[in-house]
Amino acid sequence: MRLNEEQKAMLEGKRGAPKKKAMEILTKLGEIYGAEEMVPVTSVHMPGSSVVVAGHAGTKFVEDMAAQKGKFLPFTTLNTGACDLSDEKNTIGFPEAKVEMQKRLTTAYEKMGGCPLHSCVPYLAGNLPRQGEHVAWGESSAIIFANSVLGAYTNREGGPTALAAALTGCVPAYGLHLKENRRGQVLVNVHVPLDDINEFGTLGYFAGQICEDRIPVFAGIKQAGIDELKMLGAALASSGAVALYHIVGITPEAPTLEAAFNGLRPQTVLEYGKAQRDEAYAKLNRTGEDEIQMVALGCPHASIREIAEIAELLSGRRVKRGIQLWVMTALPIKTMAERMGYVKTIQEAGGRIVCDTCVILGPMKEIMERNGLRSLATNSAKLAHYAPGQWDLKVHYGPVRTCIEAAVNGRWN
Repeated sequence: MRLNEEQKAMLEGKRGAPKKKAMEILTKLGEIYGAEEMVPVTSVHMPGSSVVVAGHAGTKFVEDMAAQKGKFLPFTTLNTGACDLSDEKNTIGFPEAKVEMQKRLTTAYEKMGGCPLHSCVPYLAGNLPRQGEHVAWGESSAIIFANSVLGAYTNREGGPTALAAALTGCVPAYGLHLKENRRGQVLVNVHVPLDDINEFGTLGYFAGQICEDRIPVFAGIKQAGIDELKMLGAALASSGAVALYHIVGITPEAPTLEAAFNGLRPQTVLEYGKAQRDEAYAKLNRTGEDEIQMVALGCPHASIREIAEIAELLSGRRVKRGIQLWVMTALPIKTMAERMGYVKTIQEAGGRIVCDTCVILGPMKEIMERNGLRSLATNSAKLAHYAPGQWDLKVHYGPVRTCIEAAVNGRWN
């Protein structure tokens, strides 16, 4: 690979051991994928930020990099962690050993310059790259949002490569960092209206299974906001390994169908109508029982508008005794929600605002056993996809309004 003088200095150990190790990782990665050079990145989103993912070995590695005075060059935010660090009394009851290890991991990242956002929606809280910027992001829903909605360029970075990018400020130029690799491959014709944000998740779940790691182009979607696009991408990246999608007339690299495919014909054409929607719903609803013990909203982390809707649905009502209602979000968004009175409304109804973590990346086994949690209701196709296999939870999936009714009544209607 062609390296500039600064990159060579890092590789030769002239900028310290952490940067030398990081550059060794990146050059090896570049050789594997045939990259000719490095490309500078303007920001990093760190996926290995939960001790559930990092474990003891990963935590120790990050601590070693910090102890050797490693420093991050680009702006770097931390992905979702394993517990709510803002809950000083640990009222949820996360295992103390996990809490202490999470504090160690977060502290080590902070020493190197990492921003302890602990959220999967960094674009809603300060890490917002522009179209055409090269970044190094981890976390599947954040990656696909950065590529598709923001028009930034990133591959699917894992913990070690994202850490290496943060220490060096560069990544190998391959994959989605190259414009020729960003054209659409699968055309998805959407024939049904998408009336709720979970409908976008359902569509993403359907398409992700078929596309796998190919790039879908959606035609027929008339309008979509940030929350809808967030849910679509999260589902695509969960049922498949999609890192980029286009929506004709909506996302920045798809002003027309021809532009989305860069003048080429699609490899595959999919039709998404009522039959496909109903089939996807059936796969996401993985229990025949109607009793629930938990409702989890905010996967990916909820925006201020989503929290406002939840608060409105809960106003003057009460979550049924014995039911846990989690609304998961980033700490800065919770702070805004507190000022607006939404947090008070949700808490008075018996719900809980959970920051820094989520059902997927938290140590849920202990919490489930302690509270007798067997089934979960959610409006997130991503969570509905992962929860049965990861935590053996029975899942109900549907709109947020139906989820709130289930929290109040204790049963899925």
